[in-house]
Amino acid sequence: MLGENAVLQRLLRCLPTNEELIVGPGDDCAVTARNDEWDTLLKTDAVVESIHFTPDTPPELIGRKALARAVSDIAAMGGIPEHALVTLLVHPSRPVELLEKLYSGLHRLAESYGISLAGGETSSLPFDGMVINVALTGRVERGMAVLRSGARDGDILCVSGLLGGSFPSERHLTFEPRVRLARFLMENSLIPSAMMDLSDGLATDLPRLAEASGCGYELTPETIPCHPGCSVEAALTDGEDYELLMTFAPGTAQRLSLMELPVPISHIGKIVPRNRENLGRGWQHFSA
Repeated sequence: MLGENAVLQRLLRCLPTNEELIVGPGDDCAVTARNDEWDTLLKTDAVVESIHFTPDTPPELIGRKALARAVSDIAAMGGIPEHALVTLLVHPSRPVELLEKLYSGLHRLAESYGISLAGGETSSLPFDGMVINVALTGRVERGMAVLRSGARDGDILCVSGLLGGSFPSERHLTFEPRVRLARFLMENSLIPSAMMDLSDGLATDLPRLAEASGCGYELTPETIPCHPGCSVEAALTDGEDYELLMTFAPGTAQRLSLMELPVPISHIGKIVPRNRENLGRGWQHFSA
């Protein structure tokens, strides 16, 4: 009845912290102090059978997706992924070969991003099904983590890649986290004022970014980049695109337009004072 956002607001009230915590709940990753050069990024994410994948999904792609989702959140902070812990919950009736293939998918993606699979946990489920949780660390230059809360009135609203149709096309299993793009921006002084990854759809995630920044937004629908055969509505509401939603100061956006980028970036609107368009509704857990 409440929906995911309201549930989180209740659960996250008055959590204990310490002096090393820089950014707590509410962003793509938590940020903690490490040393004079780097801050540490912390992320945990779960994929659940029949929500994030179907029972007949190839297990290599399940493992790949489980890790790739967390890597995407590290990218959304401008960071570099480092070490992963994997928790696997599965019914004892599942064949061990399925789990071996699942770990093969995890292993291949980890190698491609220089991530160590450092351990984890396994447990049986009392009912048929499977859940994979990944806890991932990363690093970002000290004080440079890109948050959802940095957008300002007049900033240009942008998105990487193409949106829509992730489930029918199975791109939700094979997407590439945008680490390379995020690091290109960080290393070329093209740092977004705010950034997050698009996991629940532009219609759900853009209001979250605007709310965190205390701003509103105006979209230009005809400029939203859609996969072939996908409508603007699909690009807004389908979810699981794992592209980067970004805002840039106007001067930075102008410089960006002159650069050759690892992944195309489209201007889709702007940040405005607090008013809001009705974008429809993307994915939200605990909702019909």
